[in-house]
Amino acid sequence: MKTIHTPHAPAAIGPYSQAVIANGLLFTAGQIPLIPESMEMVTGPIEGQTVRVLDNLDAVLREAGTGWDRVVKTTVFLTDLADFAAFNAIYEKHLAGAKPARSTVQVAALPRGAKVEIELVALV
Repeated sequence: MKTIHTPHAPAAIGPYSQAVIANGLLFTAGQIPLIPESMEMVTGPIEGQTVRVLDNLDAVLREAGTGWDRVVKTTVFLTDLADFAAFNAIYEKHLAGAKPARSTVQVAALPRGAKVEIELVALV
């Protein structure tokens, strides 16, 4: 196994890695809308939080030497499924044609009051 760390994504806020590569697969930790340089949360509507989360995942994917075209599966956690359509519009645009398998679930709460968290599995 190999751990992945990049300063271009938020540092772990607990005892875990940003991502781990095992057997040719990248497994990321869930990303919330933290700004890597300050570790401050992006607040406000779901759209801004989603952009930050996807940018954080971009950085982890780059560090691992892979990209969205090699993402196999994402899991999306939303605190309010009423945000699904707005989230989905940003997600679809950001992935630029990539269509990994995906699960989206509503959760009671996310770390630091985030509205969205995404984790993924990708080929490396």
